[in-house]
Amino acid sequence: MFLSAEPRWRDLGLRVASALVLAPAGVAAIWLGGVVWLATVTLIVAGMGVEWALLCRGRPRINLAWGVLYILPSYVALIVLRGAAFGRATVLFLMLVVWAGDIGAYLVGRLVGGPRLAPGISPGKTWSGAAGGTLCAVLAGVAVAPAHPGAASLLALVLSIVAQAGDLLESAIKRHFGVKDSGRLIPGHGGLLDRLDGVVAAAPAMLLISFLTRSG
Repeated sequence: MFLSAEPRWRDLGLRVASALVLAPAGVAAIWLGGVVWLATVTLIVAGMGVEWALLCRGRPRINLAWGVLYILPSYVALIVLRGAAFGRATVLFLMLVVWAGDIGAYLVGRLVGGPRLAPGISPGKTWSGAAGGTLCAVLAGVAVAPAHPGAASLLALVLSIVAQAGDLLESAIKRHFGVKDSGRLIPGHGGLLDRLDGVVAAAPAMLLISFLTRSG
């Protein structure tokens, strides 16, 4: 996948350092819920909105409208999910599955390499990374909900696929705007849109699944 070992892992240290700071803060906000969760999500979404607006500088206003449609559903979904019954467990499950999928895709993709997943959209992504990410997401789902392994693995599988589709969508958006990263806020990751592309896609999917399962 890469020409040498050094470029393959050159951003690993920054990624780990950022995760060690951001992951505990995210889990704490989920755990506390209420005003803390609302303020956290609102701040993050506002930051994503700023990144999108900066990407749209000098471009038609329709791009700004697309940004609202892209970001807003995840904001609504995260607030509604956390405020529902068993909201803490639901959002923790969602986040841990997406995070595990991201980590698995990164590590397996760089260790194994192989054929590109979507070279016209994101040349760095491989089929091995996609498979590794999916497997890690499913394992994380079962680990979080061991009492219901079948349902947990199926839900994690669906969320992982949606999150990876969201990752590819973000790559396509950056290609459209002609940028490598959406921002530089998070060392090793780029911007908020880069780091949360999977959540942006998976959160509305989780809300829809929750609604359908309760209605059924």
